[in-house]
Amino acid sequence: MKMKRSHRLVDMTHYLLNNPYRTISLPFFVDRYQAAKSSISEDVGIIAEQFKLSNIGIVETIAGASGGVIFRPKVEKDKAMEYMNQLTAKLTDKQRILPGGYFYFSDVLGNPYDLRHIGNIIASAYYGQSIDVIMTMATKGISMAQAVANFLNVPFVIVQREAQLTEGSTVSVTYVTGNDEVKKMALTKNNLSADQNILIVDDFMNGGGTMNGMLSLVEEFDCHTIGAVVFGEADNQKNYIDYPYKSLIKVKKTADNLDVAGIELGSLFD
Repeated sequence: MKMKRSHRLVDMTHYLLNNPYRTISLPFFVDRYQAAKSSISEDVGIIAEQFKLSNIGIVETIAGASGGVIFRPKVEKDKAMEYMNQLTAKLTDKQRILPGGYFYFSDVLGNPYDLRHIGNIIASAYYGQSIDVIMTMATKGISMAQAVANFLNVPFVIVQREAQLTEGSTVSVTYVTGNDEVKKMALTKNNLSADQNILIVDDFMNGGGTMNGMLSLVEEFDCHTIGAVVFGEADNQKNYIDYPYKSLIKVKKTADNLDVAGIELGSLFD
C-alpha cells in the first residue's frame, strides 16, 4: 500500500523490531509500500542510524541477489550494566532473603519490563553467534528463555525433570544435585536435531548439577553448546562446572551458607 514516508518509517521500524535475525529482501519492502527501491534504501539508512544512536541494535544491509536487511538487537554493555545495577539494588531488599540462604526473585522473572531487559542483555552477549535453539529447565527458567528466544528469533525447548507421557519418546540423562542426590532429566526426541547450536538459559545455579545435566543432554543429541547463562548464581559452588558459563548476578553467601551476604553483578559483565 502507498504510504507517506513518515508512516512508512514507522511501519518499517515496527516490522524490523518484530522480526529480529531475519533477512528481509528489499523487494519485500518495495512491494509492501509501493515505493522505489532507492527510497526504501534511504529509509533503511535512517532507521539503522537511529537504532544505533538509541542503543536498540544494528541494522545491516546484505548485498547480493539473496541479500536484504537484517536487524540484530544489541544493547551496549554500559547500558546493560546501568539497568542491572538498578535491579541488583532492588534485589538487596532484606525482605527478599529467605531461610537457607535463598532469596526471592520470581517477581522479576514474571515482570514483562524486566524480562525484556534481561532477554535483550543475554541475547546481546551472544550477538553475531549462530544459535538455533534455546534450552531451559522447567519451570522457573521458562519465561527468561522465552524472552531470549524472542530477541534471537529462535525456538526454545523445555527440559523436564521427569519424562512426560504426552511428549512421546524422550532422551534422558542422570545428574547429581548440589545436595548429592542423583536425579534424571528428559527432553523429547523431536525437540532437537543433530548438529544444532544450543544456548542454555536457566534461572539460578546453586550447586551446578542442573547445568551439568543440560550440558550432557546437549551432547546426547549430538548438538553443540554455544553458551550457558543463568540469571543468578551462588558464589560458593559445590560442584565444578566444566564449562565457561555466565551469570547476570552473583549471590554472595555467609560462611555457613545459611544467609545472603550481598548481591553483585555476575561474570557476564567481567
